[in-house]
Amino acid sequence: MDTIFALATAKGRAGVAVVRLSGSDAVRAAERLMGNVPVSRGVRVLSDPDGQLLDEALVLRFEDGKSFTGEEVVELHLHGSPAVVSAVLTALGNDPELRQAEPGEFTRRALDNGRLDLAQVEGLADLIDAETEGQRKQAVRVFSGALGDLAEGWRKKLIRAAALLEATIDFADEEVPVDVAPEVLELIGEVKAQMRREAEGVRIAERLRDGFEVAIIGAPNVGKSTLLNRLAGREVAITSEIAGTTRDVIEVRLDLDGLAVTMLDTAGLRDTDDVVEGIGVQRAKERAAQADIRVHMLLPGDPEPRDVDRNDIIVRAKADLDRGEGLAISGKTGDGVDALVEKIADMLKERVGSVGIAMRERHRIAMVNAICYLDAAEADLDVQHGMTDLTAEELRSAIRAVDSLVGRVDVEQVLDEIFSSFCIGK
Repeated sequence: MDTIFALATAKGRAGVAVVRLSGSDAVRAAERLMGNVPVSRGVRVLSDPDGQLLDEALVLRFEDGKSFTGEEVVELHLHGSPAVVSAVLTALGNDPELRQAEPGEFTRRALDNGRLDLAQVEGLADLIDAETEGQRKQAVRVFSGALGDLAEGWRKKLIRAAALLEATIDFADEEVPVDVAPEVLELIGEVKAQMRREAEGVRIAERLRDGFEVAIIGAPNVGKSTLLNRLAGREVAITSEIAGTTRDVIEVRLDLDGLAVTMLDTAGLRDTDDVVEGIGVQRAKERAAQADIRVHMLLPGDPEPRDVDRNDIIVRAKADLDRGEGLAISGKTGDGVDALVEKIADMLKERVGSVGIAMRERHRIAMVNAICYLDAAEADLDVQHGMTDLTAEELRSAIRAVDSLVGRVDVEQVLDEIFSSFCIGK
């Protein structure tokens, strides 16, 4: 396998920049820069093939099998100026035994060498992209191997169930002293119950990772844009006394108590003959319908909207002029805005409470497939109360679905998509 190199830290000026080499020629390539590579760590002077000084760097060496990639790795901790980094990368790029790493290639090698399973790779990608505390915590759980541990527990139980069934098949001509069906059904039931809980939490886990959406809706000039500007802390939406100023959906990304939330300022809802405004109103209705929470802004005295559900919050706007009844806010003065934010955060946290470990649609599909196979196996046992080759094969299919969670089988079609999100050097 080729020996690869790349900058492992962000581009630009910094106190320290790390360049990583991984592969069987990593140490030999590093020796051509410094003459002598430390056994574990040490400071070395780096020079190009012409003897020109490049930098003085801290050099770390990781033995084969003890590095992130599972290969021999050398890390060069350079002074983080763009000029130093460029000079070192140029010197490495001129080495015929090295090549520039592709996006995510270091992590791909960690997967290929058994240092990470596929779920951990996904957790690492999410950890790199995490913007809020909630996203960080969820990503760390997956990266630490929690999903792999859960899948391994399911796998062991299903292997036990399959082994019991296959024993009755192997000894079909002999008397089997114990009826294994009750234990098999119990094992299947335990796995199915856990899988269902995890599968049901995937949608919320995806929202936790990608961010929730909260739509601010109401009639024109009710104060939606003023509220959005107040929440954002800057002028992101045009405010005007002229009705219909907001024509499109305006989005602002916020961190609400550790949760990533996109606030949506929508066009004022009303009947209009203006074609462009009409398009904005239609878009507002569509985005509001898809949002996790809808904040209905009303003026004091306005009737509450019909068909309000648990995902809706009713607020009275322009509380600086007239507080009215119920939750009242003023985007202009900020009165009541903190209470609104707290209510939104509480509603979202209540949903996050149902999140398990699985957090991607791929995970949900694998678990749903496994549950289908287990349902079929259960049905065979209930109807026949006998052990058949078909029932055993259904259990083996369920095991393969569990294995796909962590990348033991059927992963090639998802690898390109996963690693495309990684930067070069990771």
